[in-house]
Amino acid sequence: MEDTIQTTYTIIDGKKISTDIKTEIALKVAARKKQGKKIPHLAIILIGDDGASQTYVDNKVKACKSVGFHYTMLRFADTISEERLMKHIDHVNNDDDVDGFIVQLPLPPHISVERITENIRSDKDVDGFTNHNFGSIISKHPLLMPATPFGVMELLRRYNIPTEGKHAVVIGASRIVGAPLSMMLTEQGHATVTICHKYTRDLSSYTRMADILLVAVGKPGLVTADMVKEGAVVIDIGTTRVEGPEYQKGWAIKGDVDFKNVAPKTSYITPVPGGVGPMTIASLLLNTLRATELRNP
Repeated sequence: MEDTIQTTYTIIDGKKISTDIKTEIALKVAARKKQGKKIPHLAIILIGDDGASQTYVDNKVKACKSVGFHYTMLRFADTISEERLMKHIDHVNNDDDVDGFIVQLPLPPHISVERITENIRSDKDVDGFTNHNFGSIISKHPLLMPATPFGVMELLRRYNIPTEGKHAVVIGASRIVGAPLSMMLTEQGHATVTICHKYTRDLSSYTRMADILLVAVGKPGLVTADMVKEGAVVIDIGTTRVEGPEYQKGWAIKGDVDFKNVAPKTSYITPVPGGVGPMTIASLLLNTLRATELRNP
């Protein structure tokens, strides 16, 4: 007897949810303005002229404008020394008008990401990368959440996808996505979590047990239909630029999941692009608003 294949599935629309969140934030900012309260202010530091980084920053500035945030852009050449960059970070840390603060990654090789990250004040760290914010995930009062995992949890919540008691399998153990996401699923989602990584043997034996499969490794097409159980929820966090003559632009953004063949087996699935991606900036805005509210109720 052949297994029944799920044919009806819901595509999780990250663009729509992120738009909803921005609308909600804009209303709160308008209310703060009317009440004479402080307007959220996001500062962004960009090093060098990397095209992808510039695009990300442009999108963040556009998002700030759309919700009524104030923003400051600081741009420096990729030859800037680590010590000089530290001085600029100290200046922003001590600027009482700045509520949220990010240093756009990646950084030039001569600058330590860890040292830079840990020198951002944790109450302004709206990327949620500092040890203080990272560790707060397992507390009863989490502070500023890592933006991409925060976005994933918000998608699950807004689509009313239950996590409590479910088996969630996370592929990818990075400090930015996989590790904090597994902690958030455990602490906030009350899920049973398995985290897999590049050293995991027989990966498919774990993925086939997942009620919720979350993938963040940057390997296009890693997850195939035979690796997913019927009716699973699949969250594809991977984004890789793949080049080829078959694409209209000469390239396309691909996720870690073979969407076409995996989707019919799922109950819910995120597309790439248009799934988790738009939620990262929405989460950044939510964190900036929260940072403002914590410092200026």
